Amino acid sequence: MVSPMTPDPVRLVLVDDHEMVIEGLKAMLTTFGDRVRVVGQAVGAERALPVVDDLDPDIVLCDVRMQGASGLDLCAELRTRNPGRKVVMLSVYDDEQYLFQALRVGASGYLLKSISSDELVRQLEFVHRGETAIDPVMAARAVDTAARLQRDEFWPGARQGLTQRESEILACVVNGLSNKGIAGKLVIGDETVKTHLRSIYRKLGVSDRTSAAATALREGIYQ
Repeated sequence: MVSPMTPDPVRLVLVDDHEMVIEGLKAMLTTFGDRVRVVGQAVGAERALPVVDDLDPDIVLCDVRMQGASGLDLCAELRTRNPGRKVVMLSVYDDEQYLFQALRVGASGYLLKSISSDELVRQLEFVHRGETAIDPVMAARAVDTAARLQRDEFWPGARQGLTQRESEILACVVNGLSNKGIAGKLVIGDETVKTHLRSIYRKLGVSDRTSAAATALREGIYQ
């Protein structure tokens, strides 16, 4: 009796602007060597193009936000060079707007860095088989957002360009919560709060939380 052939491991190139993150991912995936194999890595999007061109991996696993060119820029460029290239975003940002942007530039998946090692491997195998991998919580939120937009139901601040998550954070600012308080209420990291606040300030044309709160009240974003 002939035993079925064991499929070859999924060949990965890892891209992040922090070498420590790359090494952590490699260590996490070591025990799954029969299913996934890291064949290359690049620190920063700019260094990734020649690595991917040379190694032609099955999947490029990269961060969304990096210094210089972003993972979204990298994905778009890789897909331009090779429309069949599979790119999966691995990010700390649970904002569905990043998910939408990733899908628009042709990403095959958007997963969060809080994912377990066995689930990451499982999702990468899904992508290798031609499926799209999306964090389930983000997928549910994205469906709800799309449905609300279809019904012309907008969250406060949407017309100012705020994402739903940014709207939630701005509401917390208006209510006087500190960064730590916002992080605890929304169950997100302190650095994630700071990143969203910078985006909120830019979109509202202000430079601090007091001005952001004042603008939100003056513009009627919150009653």
